[in-house]
Amino acid sequence: MSQSRRQFIGALGAAGVLASTESFAKPFQIIKDLSVSPNDKIRIATIGMGIQGHMDTRAALRNQGVELVAAADLYAGRLERVKQTFGPNVFTTRDYREILQRPDVDAVLVVTSDHWHDKITIDALQAGKHVYCEKPMVHQIGQGKAVIDAWKKSGKTMQVGSQRISGSVFGEAKRLLAAGEIGDLNYVESNSDRFSAIGAWNYSIPTDASTQTVDWDTYLRNVPKQAFDAKKFFRWRNYKEFGTGVAGDLFVHLITGMHYITDSMGPERIYSSGGLSYWKDGRNVPDVMVAILDYPQATNHSAFQMVLRVNFANAGTINNNYRLIGTEGQIEFSGNGLTLSKKKLPKAPGYGGYDAYFTFSDAQQKEYEKEYNALYTEADRKAEPVKEIKFTPPQGDDEHAKHFGNFFDAIRKGTQDVIEDPIVGFRAAAPVLACNDSYFQKKAIHWDPVAMKVKK
Repeated sequence: MSQSRRQFIGALGAAGVLASTESFAKPFQIIKDLSVSPNDKIRIATIGMGIQGHMDTRAALRNQGVELVAAADLYAGRLERVKQTFGPNVFTTRDYREILQRPDVDAVLVVTSDHWHDKITIDALQAGKHVYCEKPMVHQIGQGKAVIDAWKKSGKTMQVGSQRISGSVFGEAKRLLAAGEIGDLNYVESNSDRFSAIGAWNYSIPTDASTQTVDWDTYLRNVPKQAFDAKKFFRWRNYKEFGTGVAGDLFVHLITGMHYITDSMGPERIYSSGGLSYWKDGRNVPDVMVAILDYPQATNHSAFQMVLRVNFANAGTINNNYRLIGTEGQIEFSGNGLTLSKKKLPKAPGYGGYDAYFTFSDAQQKEYEKEYNALYTEADRKAEPVKEIKFTPPQGDDEHAKHFGNFFDAIRKGTQDVIEDPIVGFRAAAPVLACNDSYFQKKAIHWDPVAMKVKK
């Protein structure tokens, strides 16, 4: 994980333990947990062993009674790295379907480029596997219903991977909002800036990248056939045919978290704008994007607006933030927790200063003061002291491992009830994908958050 990405995650309130204490340069030690019955052990396989594939696998294995038995990737070098990192006995293959046929695989982690999420997820569910699918759950809005239907029909457990909602920071934010600590929510904002090549997804490309080491034809899937391009494989986030840009990589976490805190089903109008400002390296997704999402009044919350901004071309001061603002205060996330700032206006509005009062005649000023004094008591004129409360997560609050823990607990209980099931995942993914649709189509997208479909 790049330093820029770490800074981004930190700005959203992560506990700073996503990568645990393991070094990427050293083999990962799989510890056998003798306290877990063999019947309770969950055997996993990871499909897609890139950056996040390694991160997710490590987080999953930080839970007791979990064992990695197989991995798939279209690049041969990553399969070699799997054995070097997780052990020589891990089965590896380029063809994920071989994993789905294995009886010793209970659950699969789908950590591929976005354009493969729906296909592999549905295939895995139909093969009787539990599924953990990285965000965004799908590549296109129209793919959401098929994944949800496959999940319901399968009876299997499925978790979508926006892990921050499993941390204590987001749990505390949810509690504070429900307790009315900031009054009625009216505005949510986030600024997420970067200025580095790796932060802009220009990840390292191995020197042996070729059609001999990469299964390029399979990777393309439903993308028109084209000549091998290592950048489109190893830097797939830069291309809308394979990824979902800044919205799918970053906005989805913000929206998922906000939906969790508010119990919202989603916005009804989405508009985005931006452009390609700095990283003109062949990518076809913007490096600057601003999105406005309008949330309607609902049983669980007041109507509010969410404004998200990403700037990968920010050579100035980078000061990322994520805030929920209400009529009586705000909740702001930081690198080590959150801060609640509570401020209520006095009942009396006051007068004088930059006010119309000084434009009144002397006689009218006296009459105004008399009426004002009769209307408001001394107590009415005093505001409550500003209250600021900081929340820091407990040491070792590993939100990434806990997100997997919730998934594994549900598997053992035989339930589909998890913190981020496909319905929750799609209700976050759809607005994100609508941000992209709005950007490319240059129009607002109208969304039905209850029926989960685009309004015509």
